[in-house]
Amino acid sequence: MVKSKIPQAITPIPLTPEGGVCGVICQKAAKAIYSLNKNILPYIHSKCSAIPPLGVRGMAFSLLLIGLSACNQSPTNQTEGIISGKTTILADESVFTIVDDQAEIFALNYKQAQIKFNYQPEQKLIKLFLSDSIKTAIMARDLTAQEKQHFLDQKIVIRTNRFAIDGIALIANKQSTDSVLTIQQLKAALLGKYKNDKAWVFDNAQSSTLAYLMQFAGVKIFAKNVYALQTNKEVIKYVSKHPQAIGIISLSCLVRPTPDLETDIKSVKLMSLGKDNNKHYKPTQSTLKTGKYPLTRNLYIHNCQGSAGLGTGFASFLAGELGQRIILKAGLAPDSLPSRQLNFK
Repeated sequence: MVKSKIPQAITPIPLTPEGGVCGVICQKAAKAIYSLNKNILPYIHSKCSAIPPLGVRGMAFSLLLIGLSACNQSPTNQTEGIISGKTTILADESVFTIVDDQAEIFALNYKQAQIKFNYQPEQKLIKLFLSDSIKTAIMARDLTAQEKQHFLDQKIVIRTNRFAIDGIALIANKQSTDSVLTIQQLKAALLGKYKNDKAWVFDNAQSSTLAYLMQFAGVKIFAKNVYALQTNKEVIKYVSKHPQAIGIISLSCLVRPTPDLETDIKSVKLMSLGKDNNKHYKPTQSTLKTGKYPLTRNLYIHNCQGSAGLGTGFASFLAGELGQRIILKAGLAPDSLPSRQLNFK
C-alpha cells in the first residue's frame, strides 16, 4: 500500500479515538434570523461578498423552510424534522472546509437544528455508514453496486444527490522547478517509474484521495517513495517545508484554507496537469466543470433516513440555490449554476 511515515515528517495532528476529526455544529445567536429580506441575505452576503441576490427558486426554497420552522419554536423536546431536532452526519474529512462552510450557514438559519458532523477518512466512514449506525453520509464518490445492494437487501431506500465537483490537486514547494505533469507521468511516478527523487505525499492511507489515485493508476500498491500522513493540513505543511515533496490533496483545502494554514499556503503552488504534453490545466471552477482538468471527482450526500429528517433537510439545503452559491463562492464547481439577477437602470 503506502508508507505511513516519511523522513522528517511533521508531528501528526491529534485525532479522536476513532481516528477522525469530530466537530459539533453549534447553534449561534442570530437575532430575527427568520426575517429573510432583512437578516438572512445580508448575513450571507457579508460572508460571501461576491454572491449575487437569490433568484426566485432559491427565495421560494428559503421561504418554505422558514415557514416550516415557524410552526415549532420550542428548542426542547423536539422530534427530528427537516430543520429541527438532532442528528449525526458522516463526512469525508478531506472535504472538511466546504462541508463546514455549508454547516455554519445552515445552523445560523435553522436554530432548531443541531447537526453533529463526524469527519472520517473514507474507509472508516463507509464502515460506519454500512453498519447502519448513522443514516446520512457526505462522500467524494458514489456508492458502489455492492454497497447499494447492502441497503437494498435491508429494504432501505438510498437517496443520493451530487452537490459539487471537487478536484484532486497536486502541490509543490514554490522553490521546486516542478510545475506541470501529464496524467501518464503521474501514473508512472506513483509506480516508481518517474521522478523517483520526489516524495509523493497523500493525506491518509485510508482516504478517498488515495483510493481515487489507486483506481486512477489501476494499482493496489504504490512505489516506495509514496507516503501518507494523517490529514490534508499535514500535507500542505510538509510540502511548504520540503522542496522535494509533491502533495496530493483535495482542492477544497486550498481554495478555502483554515486560518492556521495561511503562512504555509504561501509557500506552495498548484501544479498543472494535462492529458498530454499539448495542454496543461490547473484545477479551477471552469476546468472542473468542463472536465478539462483530468482529476475531478463528484461530491455526494447519501441519505437513507427513510423519513423527512435533518439528513433530508441538509441534503435539500446543499442542492438548493443557497447551498450552490456557497459552493460557487468557495471555489469549487457547483452541481448547478445558481441564477443571477441583473438590475438595469
